[in-house]
Amino acid sequence: MIVFTWNLLLALAWVALWGVFTATNLLVGFVVGYVALRLVFKNRPGFEDYFYRLPRIITFIGFFIVDLVKSNVRVAYDVITPRHHMRPGVVGIPLDVATDREITVLANLISVTPGTLSLDVSSDRKVLYIHAMYIDDEDALLQDIKELERRVHEILR
Repeated sequence: MIVFTWNLLLALAWVALWGVFTATNLLVGFVVGYVALRLVFKNRPGFEDYFYRLPRIITFIGFFIVDLVKSNVRVAYDVITPRHHMRPGVVGIPLDVATDREITVLANLISVTPGTLSLDVSSDRKVLYIHAMYIDDEDALLQDIKELERRVHEILR
């Protein structure tokens, strides 16, 4: 958290030096600050977690935005066409994540995505039950959720 604060302060200093406060300038300052901090804290113990996790978080955000857009397009297409293509159902997804935080983040990300909704977690926290609007191929749905779960596990550990 300390390295992130330094990175943010360096980004704000970059913006102040340029004298133009825009999102692009702030992003460039954040990247320049990240590189500078990576060089400074390269071999210091305790700081490598930030440099390992930040690129994974950015990659996850991109992955989730693409998934969100695809889900929105599929639901919107089904709404505007006269014939409905949905085949709703409830599916139990076996969980690999174990902590309450990981399960909560995964369940919330599933619920935010159009067409899916987290319903419940089994009492032994091994199965997450979801409702999906489109169960054309249950194996494909399971693979999509497992990929999301793997990425959540990757950024939270």
